[in-house]
Amino acid sequence: MRIGILTSGGDCPGINATIRGVGKTAMNYYGMEVMGIHSGFQGLLTKDVELFTEKSLSGLLNLGGTILGTSREKPFKKNATGPDINKVEIIRNNIAELGLDCIVCIGGNGTQKTAAKFAAIGVNVVSVPKTIDNDIWGTDFSFGFDSAVHIATDAIDRLHSTASSHKRVMVIEVMGHKAGWIALYSGMAGGGDVILVPEIPYSVANVRETIMNRLKKGKPYSIIVVAEGIPTEGGRRAGEFIAKEIERETGIETRETVLGYIQRGGSPTPFDRNLSTRMGGHATELIANGQFGRMIALNGNEISSIPLEEVAGRLKLVTEEHDLVVQGRKMGICFG
Repeated sequence: MRIGILTSGGDCPGINATIRGVGKTAMNYYGMEVMGIHSGFQGLLTKDVELFTEKSLSGLLNLGGTILGTSREKPFKKNATGPDINKVEIIRNNIAELGLDCIVCIGGNGTQKTAAKFAAIGVNVVSVPKTIDNDIWGTDFSFGFDSAVHIATDAIDRLHSTASSHKRVMVIEVMGHKAGWIALYSGMAGGGDVILVPEIPYSVANVRETIMNRLKKGKPYSIIVVAEGIPTEGGRRAGEFIAKEIERETGIETRETVLGYIQRGGSPTPFDRNLSTRMGGHATELIANGQFGRMIALNGNEISSIPLEEVAGRLKLVTEEHDLVVQGRKMGICFG
């Protein structure tokens, strides 16, 4: 068999480890040929590919980013006249001309949706969930999330000393447009006093009350962790809005820090390296067994897979019943 691997959407730690997991398993165990597809689905439009060798896959385990490059190309995206059928047909023809028996699609929610659409028209695909936001439905964790949480937690740890020294409120904005998983996990791990996520409504009055109660208890500084996707007024950034509102409401000097793309760069954590390796290996196993149209998933400690049609268009969001939220509230942490 000959398989192709592509990476699509945003970069994140662990992509290269996944490419390595797929490629080495395919070549060493199953005797497959492995082709790397550059720039996501754009590479399938232009046949921008390379045939991998053992040497191609060396040194990837701890390398950030993606050696294949990525793009936001969405072949099924609708324009004024509907989906660009021409792009889809070009890709189908190129897959046949390249002799590819299956495409491994590594990516986030958009990639899963595109992969599901290709599967629906008969293209052999297997996908691997990739996102720092951890919002892909059907898997407990996606690789990249643990690395992002590690970076955010380290930043929160460092802000504690500055907040304490200057008796300030420090607001740290982390990634998460629709899902607040990074804010929740890093906020809890970093000892945040207030954690605001898009899924749980908040009021500035409740946040102010939490900070003032801490002040009455002899705690002159507070740490607020906010996801970038929380609702704000006037289209302002989450961190900026909360910082200004808190300073106005409390009179306490307040500063914001925006982590931004730092959360997506650098080497993956050991957890993400191992998760990527396991997911990549399982993807190759599915291909060898002819099980196409599926996404790899982590459930508990077991690697399994689910139909792509169940994943497409769905998000995994934080709920108020999540045990970290429940436990945090018992400890006096404000969630809004």
